Amino acid sequence: MIGGSTAETELAALSPWTDRAPAITASERTARMDRACDLTQKLGADALLVDAGASLRYFTGLPWGQTERLVSMLLVPGRMPIMICPHFEIGTLEADLAMPVEIRSWQEDEDPVALVIDALRQIGAKTLAIDPELPFHFAERIRAAETLRLVDAMPVIKQCRMVKSAAELALMQQAKSMTLAVHHAAARILRPGIHQSEVVRFIDAAHRRLGASGSSFCIVQFGEATAYPHGLPGDRALEEGQLVLVDIGCTVEGYHSDITRTYAFGAVAQDIRDIWAIEKEAQQAAFDAVRPGEPCENVDHAARVVLAKAGLGPDYALPGLPHRTGHGIGLSIHEPAYLVRGDRTPLEPGMCFSNEPMIVVPGRFGVRLEDHMYVTEGGARWFTDPQASIDRL
Repeated sequence: MIGGSTAETELAALSPWTDRAPAITASERTARMDRACDLTQKLGADALLVDAGASLRYFTGLPWGQTERLVSMLLVPGRMPIMICPHFEIGTLEADLAMPVEIRSWQEDEDPVALVIDALRQIGAKTLAIDPELPFHFAERIRAAETLRLVDAMPVIKQCRMVKSAAELALMQQAKSMTLAVHHAAARILRPGIHQSEVVRFIDAAHRRLGASGSSFCIVQFGEATAYPHGLPGDRALEEGQLVLVDIGCTVEGYHSDITRTYAFGAVAQDIRDIWAIEKEAQQAAFDAVRPGEPCENVDHAARVVLAKAGLGPDYALPGLPHRTGHGIGLSIHEPAYLVRGDRTPLEPGMCFSNEPMIVVPGRFGVRLEDHMYVTEGGARWFTDPQASIDRL
């Protein structure tokens, strides 16, 4: 249903999620590190340096983002991981870590890079695989201080994180199911005159009521603003006969949801309905194109074939699809691999993607339907059911 309720009524109907997926176990994290060590050796490196952020969380459970202070893990085959961190953070670090590590700390007036260099000297490292997310100035200081060959660790990290385990899929399923419930509730609170900011505040509160730590992002657009993939600045009020585009997500244990719905608030023109139907057909074509062993770019191509037959595009020309069909998702909201021309990464069971071949009609409106799917031996499977029609979710 679209409209007819209030934020107070909808929030009161929400309660903490009961079917909660279990956290990632220490044994799974150990297996991740073992695989990373194996891939590091195959890359020809002696050690892997992983910086704070999603990849460090993937291996250790540490939910820390990057700051100006170096917090990194040195992963060396055959020995306990070495964690480099500020001394005053040790207590918090130990509370957040999901597995044992050797901690080497530095005081505020000391150089953390010296700890990395010292550890590398102890193991006799000649080649270091560097997390591509490590700030450039840290990498250059490591290079300058030691006769090391630095190589890009992206192949290691990508191979580890790209294919999700059953436990990861369960956490992602919970996040996406929660966000879909919030979508339905948000649609019900719409009324003429409601501002985008009111809907944004409701969505964040609704995610929190379900047990997420709020919305990880939230885009709410009305009318012409839907023609811009990430919206326009300002706080518009909703009018009868407008399209509504809502793109939202949350996280569960760090794993993301990211679902978009586009629907009519009242009566809209027939050409808008026609474009909506083409969008749905393109989304289904992308889903149907998923086959293990096929390159990722084939999925993007399948969606664009539908658009081209409808006279849209070609390529990125508008009216048409101005961006890739989808992105990988997990601990990062956008991560490899990508459903785009040129990405020939073979599809594998366990890979997870958004499916969102948006259609933009410049100056008028845009339609984006975004759900997520994961690859199985027999093809794709939806995490959430796609939108039923332009008039209902």
